[in-house]
Amino acid sequence: MDVKVFKTFLEVAKTRHFGRAAENLYITQAAVSARIKQLEIFFGQTLFIRHRNSIKLTSSGERLIAYAEVMVSTLEHARNELALSDSRTLQLTMAGTPNIWDAYLQQCLSEVAEAFCGYAFQAEVLSRELLNRHLLERTLDMAFAFEPLKSDELVSKKIANIKLELMASSHCSVDEALSQRYVYVDWGTRFSSEHAERHGQKSAPYLRTSTGGIALDFILRKGGAAYLPTSITAPYLATEQLYHVEGSEPWERPVYFTYRRDTISFEAIAKIERLVMAE
Repeated sequence: MDVKVFKTFLEVAKTRHFGRAAENLYITQAAVSARIKQLEIFFGQTLFIRHRNSIKLTSSGERLIAYAEVMVSTLEHARNELALSDSRTLQLTMAGTPNIWDAYLQQCLSEVAEAFCGYAFQAEVLSRELLNRHLLERTLDMAFAFEPLKSDELVSKKIANIKLELMASSHCSVDEALSQRYVYVDWGTRFSSEHAERHGQKSAPYLRTSTGGIALDFILRKGGAAYLPTSITAPYLATEQLYHVEGSEPWERPVYFTYRRDTISFEAIAKIERLVMAE
């Protein structure tokens, strides 16, 4: 079965419209219909219920989505690997949650890439759930997150600690920082529970975000406060664009490095582990 058929199915499932799917894929609507019909014949199931102005997935169509995503991602990963084989270059795919990239991984990437001659790297930003899924599906070589990814097929190791401090755009107390344009950054599930214990039922954050970069940019532009990693705030403390909030206590968040037990790239992954721990 051609991977294009599964890509077309996923596009129709996303847009719920044959015409829009055709436009997004740069093919005709007739080609979209033909590919969906091909899938329905192959599986012997109706995948979409077609109404005059809308399209709905059947229960069979809903169940097929996960398998189609695996098919597409696995085949694209294989295509990338084979495309590199002519030049004898190997590819390693690494991914982390958005806040990991801001606080830690961005600084490691150039050093890691420089240290590997003959390797190509693919870097991705994924949620914790997708990190786990792509590792198990073998479309990801290594993952970085604030919590260990748990599976018998995976190895998770703590490789670093990230220090978070409450920073503000002006001198202020903790209570003032949490009540005036406070930006809540998602530094993981443990941070969330500890944050509630430490600060209790304060007023709702002015802004919530999954990345320290967004919080930092907002505070520098509009003022406010947030828990931010010292790895990205040092220059702004030096220029007095940011200040430590008086009376606040720092947090430390562990960083976990995860890969498959049976990975064929163990030697390279072990070397990367040593490099990022040195960072």
